[in-house]
Amino acid sequence: MDTVEITGRSDFALWAIQRAQEIVTTQGAAFAMAARDMDEEALVETAAAFGTAISDAMLEVFDGLIGE
Repeated sequence: MDTVEITGRSDFALWAIQRAQEIVTTQGAAFAMAARDMDEEALVETAAAFGTAISDAMLEVFDGLIGE
């Protein structure tokens, strides 16, 4: 994972857009396929993975805000 320095709102907005694109690309495709196949078990699993990816991204930025 690359380190990004966020010095203002525009940097944060750009980071958030890029992270959202990554999450949708990686998790959204699996979710869409499960929905298309009407596979409830796969829907539950992929929805959970989607939510986890979003939570991880939020924690990633929070951890960066509090510093070390």
